[in-house]
Amino acid sequence: MYRYEIIRIEIKGLITSRLKEDYREIIKEKAKEGWRFKQLFAPVIDGTAPFIDIIFEKPE
Repeated sequence: MYRYEIIRIEIKGLITSRLKEDYREIIKEKAKEGWRFKQLFAPVIDGTAPFIDIIFEKPE
């Protein structure tokens, strides 16, 4: 059995899409806490992705 944690990062700007946080640093920090990076999900809504979800898993 696994536990999952999802961290959402908003994307600012329409023309120059930039993440408000550095997802690489988040992945490194979560790994130090014992979480394993599972997936990065960015839904496209009206032609742009307003956010990304970073999904982590950890055995219970």
